[in-house]
Amino acid sequence: MTDTLKAVGGRSAWLGSTLDYRTDGLWQLSTDELAEIDAALTILKGHGELDLTEITPDRFPLPRVGDFLSRLRDELRAGRGFVLIRGLSREAYSDDDLARIYCGLGAHLGEVIPQSGNGEILGHVLNVADLFDEQVRGYRSAQSMNMHCDGHDVVSLLCLRAAKAGGASRIASAAAVHDRMVETHPELARVLYTGMPVMRGQMDAERGDGKIVTSDNVALFTRTDGVFSSCVHVAQTRDAARAGHFDITPEQEAALDLFCELSASPEFYLDMDIAPGDIQFLNNRLIVHGRTPYEDHRDVNRRRHLMRLWVNIPSWPRRPANQQDVYSMDDLPQWARFRTPFMEMPEKYMAEVTAKQQRATV
Repeated sequence: MTDTLKAVGGRSAWLGSTLDYRTDGLWQLSTDELAEIDAALTILKGHGELDLTEITPDRFPLPRVGDFLSRLRDELRAGRGFVLIRGLSREAYSDDDLARIYCGLGAHLGEVIPQSGNGEILGHVLNVADLFDEQVRGYRSAQSMNMHCDGHDVVSLLCLRAAKAGGASRIASAAAVHDRMVETHPELARVLYTGMPVMRGQMDAERGDGKIVTSDNVALFTRTDGVFSSCVHVAQTRDAARAGHFDITPEQEAALDLFCELSASPEFYLDMDIAPGDIQFLNNRLIVHGRTPYEDHRDVNRRRHLMRLWVNIPSWPRRPANQQDVYSMDDLPQWARFRTPFMEMPEKYMAEVTAKQQRATV
């Protein structure tokens, strides 16, 4: 354990206060690259009405942009761990065609995978909290979201509509937080290397490997063959403690508090304004992300709306064993059984949400 308590350093351990994502993490699509994407969409649609799961690199060919996405895998894994792609015209494409383009890009990056027990491969980040009687998950509200990581290798967002005000994507380097903790509170950093149990969503667990709580501790920090990896689920760890699955110690509470304090401080975080048509990619092993609160429109069709992908990168080594229990590979084929064709197409999804809002106002 002592050997692991050393700084990660390098490009992965950046401070948000020293970066401008518009110069340090932005890829502006060129005219030729945009033409290639448009041509790929035409080829894809020439195959007929394909479901999103049927979009493959062969059916969505990208010789030039595909080469960039291959290089992006390296930047996400060993570089800063994030990138924002800009240049797609929001006005040139329907929402459904943007979803097709998005999944085509994801297929060139890696394997697009289910995100929950519902089996959806395309998620919708939209404030619908006022349309449901029960409490919805944080990404389906307009509230702020604390720093965390998502499942598996890469999480991505494509913006369809921005908020009326607010709603910046807030990211931070988990490696930089780690390095500060090692420097100032090594005893608390050591606690995060040991880790704690994580409580999973009931539906995700029941439709997956059946584990409501991870069998073993999940390490927030780990080093394997010198490679740093983070796995941060603070809220779900505290849920496990509140539910009585383990007795959280004062040292564990202090370690979680310090991680949250540092990652949410202006020195560490970087706010990104994701404009319509922008696509963000984040490495879940290096980056934690959250969101600032936002003000939205009453009409659900004008609200902030982002589409989300989870992507596994087959060429990357699997997560260390003490970080695999939260999102098991065994879940994915189980979750996929509950997916129905075309269920996530944005125009279909918004028609259902609009109908729900209309019923709620009657």
